[in-house]
Amino acid sequence: MRERTKALHVTAERTGIVAELLRGRGTVQSYALLLRSLLPVYEALEAELERHAASPVTGLIVRPELHRSAALRADLAQLDATDLPLLPEAIVYLNAIREAGSGSGHPLLAHAYTRYLGDLSGGQIIKKILARTLALPPEALSFYEFPEISDIPRFKDDYRVALEQAGAAMAEHDAVIEEAAIAFQLNITLSQALQQAAGLAG
Repeated sequence: MRERTKALHVTAERTGIVAELLRGRGTVQSYALLLRSLLPVYEALEAELERHAASPVTGLIVRPELHRSAALRADLAQLDATDLPLLPEAIVYLNAIREAGSGSGHPLLAHAYTRYLGDLSGGQIIKKILARTLALPPEALSFYEFPEISDIPRFKDDYRVALEQAGAAMAEHDAVIEEAAIAFQLNITLSQALQQAAGLAG
């Protein structure tokens, strides 16, 4: 999945609201819009993963300590942004995750890989930038906090191993790799839509 999505990963960091935040050009409103859009995405992902927790394949990567839904709700409440509109691109994204969870649920591996490893890696960089450029308190940045994970680098290594084991245990390996590319593209499209909605495009 890493090789297939390498170019898309670069694009994701260089476009849309994510690029604005990384460059220190975001606003509290644009950050809140991002959280609002991600909440139903994570709710869908975590519900589908839990539904397949007993699977000998998908179950290998179900880790409740990664769940972000509660943290997203807390951050939105802290920012007084719980009533922000949901962009159509976010709905497309969550529907794609629900579709990935149908049947065997194996394509969920691609979405977990894209979101959770991103949160554990680039998300930690964004957290520091947001704290500095938007003067956000820790209470508004819990999305990037993983209190149940004491050693993030080691956890990431273990999670990659679990993903590899899950990949080796399924037949539709190529399809899941392509699902990772779809997941990155969904993120890019949402990020670009959020940039425009926040008035930061151009």
